[in-house]
Amino acid sequence: MKKLLLETSFSKIYMIVMIIITLLILGGYFSYAMFTVSKEKGNAISIVTGNLEYKLRVDGEETNKLTVGSNSSKEFIITLSNPNNIKARFNFYYIDEIPANVEAGYILDCETNNLPEAKGVILEKINTAGSSNTYKIMVENESNQNITIELGVNVGLDYNDLSLPDNGHLFNEYVDIPNAPELDDNMIAVSYDGTNWVKASNDNSDNNWYNYEELKWANAITVSEGTRDTYKNASIGTPISMDDIETMWVWIPRYSYTIGSTDGTNYYGKKGCYLESAPTQALPGEIDIRFINTNIKDRGSAKYITTTGSREYYTPDAFTFGDEELRGIWVGKFETSSSNPDANYGGGNTTALDSMIKPDIVSWRNIDVSNAFNVSLKMNDEGNRYGFSDSTDTHMMKNSEWGIIAYLSQSKYGKLGNTNFTGANKEIYQNKSGSYVTGCSYGAPSDNNANYGCQYQYNVDINGTGASTTGTIYGIYDMSGGSWEYVMGNYNDVIANSGFASMPESKYYDKYTNRNLSIACDGKECLSHSLSETTNFYNDYNVMVYNSVPWLIRGGHATSLNYAGIFYFDAYEIVGGPGGGGSFRIVMSLAS
Repeated sequence: MKKLLLETSFSKIYMIVMIIITLLILGGYFSYAMFTVSKEKGNAISIVTGNLEYKLRVDGEETNKLTVGSNSSKEFIITLSNPNNIKARFNFYYIDEIPANVEAGYILDCETNNLPEAKGVILEKINTAGSSNTYKIMVENESNQNITIELGVNVGLDYNDLSLPDNGHLFNEYVDIPNAPELDDNMIAVSYDGTNWVKASNDNSDNNWYNYEELKWANAITVSEGTRDTYKNASIGTPISMDDIETMWVWIPRYSYTIGSTDGTNYYGKKGCYLESAPTQALPGEIDIRFINTNIKDRGSAKYITTTGSREYYTPDAFTFGDEELRGIWVGKFETSSSNPDANYGGGNTTALDSMIKPDIVSWRNIDVSNAFNVSLKMNDEGNRYGFSDSTDTHMMKNSEWGIIAYLSQSKYGKLGNTNFTGANKEIYQNKSGSYVTGCSYGAPSDNNANYGCQYQYNVDINGTGASTTGTIYGIYDMSGGSWEYVMGNYNDVIANSGFASMPESKYYDKYTNRNLSIACDGKECLSHSLSETTNFYNDYNVMVYNSVPWLIRGGHATSLNYAGIFYFDAYEIVGGPGGGGSFRIVMSLAS
């Protein structure tokens, strides 16, 4: 990880701080010393604001030293308290060098047993006013000598940058902060104010655009050409009319994942902080996620035993696009609709129409795979209506791209981590609209009720937002029910009724070579594709493609009853041809 370098000397910083203190006191804002400045080892500067009295307690005693005997491991209980009326951020770092064969950084946050919450990540949390948080850190010492690790703590208001000492060592290179979204020139960052989508700040000041810890995934839109300049020049907070919006997108940041098991056989995720009972296939647990940058590409087994804590992370295939490692991808927030939703099947089997991505209109159906693929590609053709530049690559969603949404939703950053939902309601609610209206919610998970209507719209809190991947309005919709969706997942380059003359460039589709899920990717398990790893999660239906039925569909249909869901996959008998109940979804990546 790159270290943050101090750009000014301590004396200059101290002088600046003292000037600020003087001005504040003279101005009558505070009757006490607002800043405390200390110089720590490695020339780190800590500026503690508002008399923050953070106390680092290790096993109940105030200290910042962790001592571990030779060839042993030890857990430490660390408590940090914030007695103030403001929230603050802290992070830990190593002050002194430790032997290379010492491993530290198992953070057990909110577990009551010895099951690690995450391994090898920097601990960086927000303490709200008056709160106290307790964490466990496990240190393994495989050396033949006793070791003592000294921890430093930096504290700052909100999201102010913190300085890392020159000789400081993070737990490792995994900072676990999501990559900032990459916007094309005419994309507009948006947030929801409870009534309208409003323009947000591109720099995410005050988290007004996104905060994945709080289930607020980054959203962006494009608007009609006639209104584009108006909204681009508008001030932050300006409402944007849904009539002017043409496409809506959600950012999926690059991450690595692993799935836990208690017995080494059934990998249903971990109970973690969000389930009230042990994970099962019908009610799976948390998939461990850590956000990473493009310089990291994990290739572990993507599995671990929760009782041992040793994790094997894997970076999903969807974050590699051809030869390029992606910081993240934009995903259509809803199933694709057309520029003429009143046409038969909301569009039909044609490429003459343009794509729309928005709620409360019928999805584009009865289109074969090749036409759906070409309609997706043409979104960034020269002179396109959306204002996309040639830096964008819009394409029909691959199966592996569906997978990264499913896994993120089943993590603490998705609906599983949403404490407004418990038990069976952790599952994404089904869209049972028999009229194929995008963004609809049944208000409950898939079941055998044949009430095929639009019971709740996407922006109705809980009952409506429960149909998104976060359980909030900031997630992705229509991934359970609605129209079933073709994805670019194909068996052995069999074209069938798809309409292709030949298969497209390999980066645009996932090729499966065997119906046996354990060897479906060139003789190996298809990690990160939401196939073998998540089969039967929430009891979703699953049938793998094969030679006679080579094109994969996802999500299920409004009428799929209790079989629909984000983990649903099927080999559909129309073999790539147009289907009256089938739609597609669009993904976009930007060139670095």
